[in-house]
Amino acid sequence: MTRVVVNAKLRSQLPDLSQPIEFCDESGHVIARAFPVLHPAEYGPLDPQISDEELRRREQSNEKRYTTAEMLDYLRKL
Repeated sequence: MTRVVVNAKLRSQLPDLSQPIEFCDESGHVIARAFPVLHPAEYGPLDPQISDEELRRREQSNEKRYTTAEMLDYLRKL
């Protein structure tokens, strides 16, 4: 990977770098994309988006379940 050091002058020309950014040439063609480095400490603890009650319900249901291998095979066929 190539590393570019951003000096103060260039940094002052860049927007808030907390979001992805595209670099374009004069004609508007995208020549590069940059993504911010995420720092996990900036985010709170991640809690499951599903309740324990719903997990129990699913565990006890007769709904069809798929293994990871089955899901990957299905997605490859799309």
